[in-house]
Amino acid sequence: FFHRSNMAASCILGMGGFILRSITTRVQSRLLVPCSALQNASFHNSAALEVNKNWERKNRIMFPPQLPGEPRRPAEIYHCRRQIKYSKDKMWYLAKLIRGMTVDQAIAQLEFNDKKGAQIIKEVLLEAQDMAVRNHNVEYKSNLFIAESYSGKGKYLKRIRYHGRGMFGIMDKVHCHYFVKLMEGVPPKEEETTGLDQAREYVQQLKDRTIIHSL
Repeated sequence: FFHRSNMAASCILGMGGFILRSITTRVQSRLLVPCSALQNASFHNSAALEVNKNWERKNRIMFPPQLPGEPRRPAEIYHCRRQIKYSKDKMWYLAKLIRGMTVDQAIAQLEFNDKKGAQIIKEVLLEAQDMAVRNHNVEYKSNLFIAESYSGKGKYLKRIRYHGRGMFGIMDKVHCHYFVKLMEGVPPKEEETTGLDQAREYVQQLKDRTIIHSL
């Protein structure tokens, strides 16, 4: 009886040692994985997180030197803010509101707007105004107007919205981008068009369109 119990105890100890050795070797192999394998294994590399910097790269465009009698080329400043926790459709209304205004006029309009996006656009305009003076040789920071202003779609994160009785729905955590282009000088005057002019333009577009596979 004692002989059999000693054999059982030795078998259990042997199996425990084998399991312990296998666990330690696995832990060591996990810890000694090269860095390249770790980078490719467990990190998120989706296209939504790879930010496209084409809009900011326009600030690096080099123009040829101007001729002696040629008028001075106005400065152009491109600036943006990405992945804003705000809807692109709500941001579009504010972006369209300030399009064509001077910088001071746009900041004054956004100052008295109680929307969340208005404060974000105001911060972006102040940053672009500071960039114009520091990096683009603009003498007067008030001598700028908004040539382009629009919003774009950012990443959309799907989440679960819990309902009653064990049911659920899908909701989106929305993000957007905001892009602005400032130009030096006075904003161009817009031609005032009446409703009748817009109707005539629309009818002319219908007449000028090409309908394929028609007689």
